[in-house]
Amino acid sequence: MYVADSRATPGAPTSAEPAARPRAGRRRAVGSTVFALGAVSLITDVSSEMVTAVLPLYLVAGLGLSPLGFGLLDGVYNGFSALVRLLGGRFADSGGGRHKTVAVLGYGLSALCKPLLLVAGTLPQIGAVLAADRTGKGLRTAPRDALISLSSTPEAQGRAFGVHRAMDTAGALLGPLVAFLILRATVDGYDAVFTVSFCVAVLGVVVLVLFVPRQKRGPVPAGGSAAPERPRTSRARQRTKPSRALVRITLCATLLGLATVSDAFVYLVLQRQLGVPERWFALLPLGTAAAFLLLAAPLGRLSDRVGAWPVFLGGHVALLAVYALLLTHARTPALPCVVLLLHGAFYAATDGVLMAAASVGIPREHRSSGLAVVQTGQAVARFGCSLGFGAAWTAWGDRTALSAAAVLLAAGATAASFLRPTRTEARP
Repeated sequence: MYVADSRATPGAPTSAEPAARPRAGRRRAVGSTVFALGAVSLITDVSSEMVTAVLPLYLVAGLGLSPLGFGLLDGVYNGFSALVRLLGGRFADSGGGRHKTVAVLGYGLSALCKPLLLVAGTLPQIGAVLAADRTGKGLRTAPRDALISLSSTPEAQGRAFGVHRAMDTAGALLGPLVAFLILRATVDGYDAVFTVSFCVAVLGVVVLVLFVPRQKRGPVPAGGSAAPERPRTSRARQRTKPSRALVRITLCATLLGLATVSDAFVYLVLQRQLGVPERWFALLPLGTAAAFLLLAAPLGRLSDRVGAWPVFLGGHVALLAVYALLLTHARTPALPCVVLLLHGAFYAATDGVLMAAASVGIPREHRSSGLAVVQTGQAVARFGCSLGFGAAWTAWGDRTALSAAAVLLAAGATAASFLRPTRTEARP
């Protein structure tokens, strides 16, 4: 049952209000829609991470692509979704809210791309398939996060996103392990991985269609409950505050994204600076994912209690600590574990928490497109950081590049602490 169902209907007699008050303590509970979307993300991440785990080896060793060709495809795979998020968010908000429809379209498009990898044998063909897959991801991300936000109360936004991100990360942990087992158990391993990945992705679409309800239309605040109609002057004033908060949040996310080094570079620096054996390199992402899984829900609840921005900025302090540890010359056995723990804590304190902070200040009718603006700004900034970090590494070395990223991150976090929206602006 949705929390919104327990609230009084606008215009209802005052005698009904006392009956609703005893249930107010349940407003912080995470709704069934969040768990259903978490299950969809878990299943879909198992599918996508199966492909991600074997794709580099498949492209380079199996198809004989050059490092330049692989770099181009990797850029398409990681950066293309940012180009279509705004489109997906705007389309989801049109017509009274098509969040579930656009999410189904995005998940379905990504699922259809998995078997196409079996027949794509040239660089243009593989690039087209990966671009289509990332288009699906770009279309579904903002509508999915809007569904999470709209099915949760303002007081439980952090908890809802934390639970979802924890379930999502569980899929990211399982995917590489499933791919590893398939490769060991089959002769033609890559074909088997892509086939199983397609079947798992279809299961995720089925769960989305059957178990995630559509959001009801109408102007409803962040908690998903109905609210009394307000005078036009109040509503006109209300529209300016979310837009100002959205600008501030997007600016903060973009500034910090410009100093967020991609995971691949973090793992490469970790392997080189701390002497991680090459045979363990493929397991480094699992360390980050495990820490993310354990901390996402607790840090989401913490953001509901103390506020989203202290947790969000604290996550970037954890990332700054990662940079500092990577710049040391110490090679103790525990240091890689500490780096991966802090790296996972960074994601747990920022990924869902940022969406929770942005959701509260965006009206229901613009929730998906507003979240897409924040996500796009952050994604484009991180893509630019990856390009700049790679160029700096090539020109001056990894330590100089990482030192520059640390300085930029410290400056960005300081600026974000002043630019963050005020409490008045953050309220719908």
